[in-house]
Amino acid sequence: MCSHITPLETHTRFVILMHPKEFRKTKNGTGHFTNLSLKNCEIIVGIDFSKHKKINDIIKHPDNDCFVLYPSVNSVNLNESNIAKHNKNTVLFLIDSTWPCSRAIFTASPNIASLTKVSFTHTKRSAFVFKEQPKAYCLSTIESTLCVLELLNYHQVENIKEESLQHFLKPFHKMVEYQVSCML
Repeated sequence: MCSHITPLETHTRFVILMHPKEFRKTKNGTGHFTNLSLKNCEIIVGIDFSKHKKINDIIKHPDNDCFVLYPSVNSVNLNESNIAKHNKNTVLFLIDSTWPCSRAIFTASPNIASLTKVSFTHTKRSAFVFKEQPKAYCLSTIESTLCVLELLNYHQVENIKEESLQHFLKPFHKMVEYQVSCML
């Protein structure tokens, strides 16, 4: 799958908080693909990030404006709002886990739970045909990241070529194709 990855350069820094169960499962999951597909991205594995020095340094750095991608009634909708500030570095935390494990991370990590939550509105269905999503609107980490990148482009926070965005999901689609072929 890695041969289908073309890493994108972004102004936005992405930090993937990966639940240990997700990390142990497979190295070709969508969180790993997302990390490999974004040059300004890293994975940090854990559940309780409340005392994690690196994460707290990122959050507390005066030049950073940090957000977490997480749907909530109080989240900032990226379809409607530009979250970037001209004099700040935008840092977006992504949680890579199942929905129950995501809630566990929020419960154990008040530093993450207290960040401004962002979400987006979409009409896409997940291409994860062999993995059932809990709700029709739920997307994998890499699919959600593409939605975010498209909206950051729309708000001119990013300047990613349309062709690059169209190829962003290629490793994911190849993985799905392969796994479906193994089921036949």
